[in-house]
Amino acid sequence: MDSHGFILNIVVYLSAAVIAVPIFTRLGLGSVLGYLIAGTVIGPWGLGLINDVDDILHFSEFGVVLLLFLIGLELDPKKLWAMRESIIGSGGLQMLLTAAAIAGVALLFDLSWQSSLIVGLGLALSSTAIALQTLQERNLLSTPAGKTGFAILLFQDIAVIPIIALIPLLGSTVNSGNPPQTELSALAIISIFTAIFLIGRFVLRHVFHFIAATHQREIFTALSLLLVCGMAAIMNLIGLSMALGAFIAGVLLADSEYRHTLESDIEPFKGLLLGLFFISVGMSIDFGLLLQNGWVIVLLTFALIVVKALVLWVVAMLAKIPVSQQALFSSVLSQSGEFGFVLFGFAATASALSYTLAHQLTLIVALSMALTPILLAINQRFIDPRFCTGEDLPMDEISADDGKNPVILVGYGRFGQVVGRLLNANKISTTVIDHNPHQIELVRRYGSKAYFGDALRSDVLHSAGAAQAKIIILAIDDKESTNQAVTLIKKTFPNLTIMARAFDRGHALHLVDLKVGHIKRETFYSALELGKDALVEMGLSVAQAQRVKNTLREHDIETLYQQVAIRDDEKALISVSHSARAQLENILAADQEKYQD
Repeated sequence: MDSHGFILNIVVYLSAAVIAVPIFTRLGLGSVLGYLIAGTVIGPWGLGLINDVDDILHFSEFGVVLLLFLIGLELDPKKLWAMRESIIGSGGLQMLLTAAAIAGVALLFDLSWQSSLIVGLGLALSSTAIALQTLQERNLLSTPAGKTGFAILLFQDIAVIPIIALIPLLGSTVNSGNPPQTELSALAIISIFTAIFLIGRFVLRHVFHFIAATHQREIFTALSLLLVCGMAAIMNLIGLSMALGAFIAGVLLADSEYRHTLESDIEPFKGLLLGLFFISVGMSIDFGLLLQNGWVIVLLTFALIVVKALVLWVVAMLAKIPVSQQALFSSVLSQSGEFGFVLFGFAATASALSYTLAHQLTLIVALSMALTPILLAINQRFIDPRFCTGEDLPMDEISADDGKNPVILVGYGRFGQVVGRLLNANKISTTVIDHNPHQIELVRRYGSKAYFGDALRSDVLHSAGAAQAKIIILAIDDKESTNQAVTLIKKTFPNLTIMARAFDRGHALHLVDLKVGHIKRETFYSALELGKDALVEMGLSVAQAQRVKNTLREHDIETLYQQVAIRDDEKALISVSHSARAQLENILAADQEKYQD
């Protein structure tokens, strides 16, 4: 493809997405269906604006790779271990029952047991891209249905690896005329995984620290993409799933201080490439094959959705998902997934399936994905209202380990550390962000957790959970950065209560003007304490010194708010300061006389 054709294709993709997605989103049908319809319209069976569908599909699958990387970032090994029962129990049961049911139906169509098994395993997989996108759009990931669905998707993504390894064993080499290629030995694969783990655990953090210290944002983004592409390439070279490599890379960095910045850097690429993936799925629907065997393909697609939905309903009941969420849970996972394209294509190449059957199965996968947003819309319109009680979910159903803490603490220097220790001592979970990699390294050596990031970037704040948090504490030691952060947060996350560290009195005046409700001057209270101790040394009783300190504090804060309106008028400020000083002296004198009497 020449450069002119490449640019023209990009214009077509973006135009289709910009037109279709907002329309379908406004209609309540979701962005995924918008992308799928856009692909159908511009593809070979629509307006014919794009014809090289296979090339685009292979390229856009990288969006799924980036999605798996972001999923891995949310799962440190401790969290994976905590989810083991849900992953193995719900995920394994869904996979076993669905694959068995579909393979049983395939046997009725006179397929061999090998082909039936591949069909069952391939169609048992659901679309991670569609399901997660839907759950995120509807804010359902923290619900019982969302958590169980996430566990099942995770099991399926991991199960892809042994399925790919199994397919050549079920295939035949008659058509190729060549012996099968020798795969890497199990020992070699284990060695590669061990090397990846050691490098990820002990080398990557230092590499990220070195790059972060340069403060070159674009190089940090380049390193993030290099990590994902490199891991995907390694997995591809040893014959495993690229998505698995990205997932492993994410898990290795899940407890890294650079996690939130990685999320915010990768997220735009993931969103665009996933959109391109859904467009290419829409373009790949072979309407010629559909016209030839229309009623059979449509009937099998609906049968697939019904079988998977029934199995998922059983899993939902066993997992004790509330009745009000069981229909949604069954709908959101009832399609086949993007890995089906890979598995069936690989199976045809390995002579485990005929090319005709592989094409038919690919069409069924694409149609089931296209029907999912419609099923979800039907569920939302007609089924959900029947179970709606108007009651909120119990608070204990929102897990504390979902990565979204109620408090975000920005800046973890000498001021922020005291605040963080106070919160942690009271078992209040905080997400700590600091832009200084050296400070983060120091904090982590002392056993505390902090993440690298810039609070002046809304994407970093979003990745840190600002949309779900209650409070954000700005403990930054730079006046201008604090002011910019306040402006950004008030505009982007109006739900957050802002508490800010003020550098000095003038900065405090500016923060009051910005309508920050909780302001603390960084040296004011410690200076008051020191002054109180000096008064005691000079002969005042502890009680007298404490009263003087409290009076000065209250009077100073009252004066501060009086000075906000005139903070740019130096003469007026001086006048108010003199007046306030005289007033304070009178108050203290009156207080002294009161207690002497």
